[in-house]
Amino acid sequence: MKNLLRYIFTRTLLTVPMLFILLSIVFVVIRIMPGDPVSSMLGGHAPDSVIEQKKEELGLNRPLIVQYGDYLLQICRLDLGNSMIFNERVIDSIKMKVPATIELTFFGMLITLILGILLGVYAADKRRSPQDYAIRLYGIVIYCIPVYWLGLMLQMIFGVWLDVLPVAGRTGARVFVSMFEKTGFYILDTILVRDFEALKDVLIHLILPSFTLGLTLSGIFIRLTRANMLDVLKADYILAAEARGIRHNRVVYKHALLNAFVPILTMMGLQVALLMAGAVLTETTFSWPGMGRLLLERIYLRDYPTIQGVIVIFAMIVALVSLVVDIVYALVDPRVRY
Repeated sequence: MKNLLRYIFTRTLLTVPMLFILLSIVFVVIRIMPGDPVSSMLGGHAPDSVIEQKKEELGLNRPLIVQYGDYLLQICRLDLGNSMIFNERVIDSIKMKVPATIELTFFGMLITLILGILLGVYAADKRRSPQDYAIRLYGIVIYCIPVYWLGLMLQMIFGVWLDVLPVAGRTGARVFVSMFEKTGFYILDTILVRDFEALKDVLIHLILPSFTLGLTLSGIFIRLTRANMLDVLKADYILAAEARGIRHNRVVYKHALLNAFVPILTMMGLQVALLMAGAVLTETTFSWPGMGRLLLERIYLRDYPTIQGVIVIFAMIVALVSLVVDIVYALVDPRVRY
């Protein structure tokens, strides 16, 4: 246990330089991009004197190294600053959007794991059968499809042609969010106030975005699970279990899957970053009011503090999930020592 605690402490410390490097790259990149917050606010026809005055108010006319030093000091005080475009604190904007993104990525990951692992196990069990080839083909094709294109196709099929699922937003027009919103996690909020009609509406609105996000990454887990299961199914103890008369499904879906699960668990932590990147495009496609959509809107407006703040929070979520996966990894596999 002491070793594990030491490892958690070390990993937490290592997150600091990672954030520092990430922040430095983002700080430089967004400032060398064409455009700036003043141009976004005033347009391209404002007098030069007005533009210079506004830049001075926002501190944009100071040397870049001075701006960078001030920003790092601000971050050290756990302050993400204020928006340059709107009169609001960056942390307040992010607080309003984080629950929507976490809700979406959680269900996206759930769909990824259910589809990816089950289909991967089934394909390994039916090796070199038509089902195996079909699942492997699905895994390759679904991974190659861009997430925004998949989202548009699902919108067209289920929202336009079949007209069975909503194509945008977190709730319908007849649901008043103010009646149940407390934490920002709509599923949790509707359960807390026992508004099951609103819960049904929230879940229906979640189906298309979460499937779009989950389907794309399911291809990776299919191939990974299948490859690990093929190795495990050749092991002597699997043959011994079947020779003892244990049911085939029990041997495959319990004993073999548990032994093949450790590499899959490692991949889960690595895929969180991809899931977050996919969330940016998915939220834009489905008008989902999360952090990804906030980031994209503020990139258009060149709102430097909000862009940097959203990326910091994204990085912290990825680091936190990776840390949790490493801890679970040590608990699942007793051979792992830190």
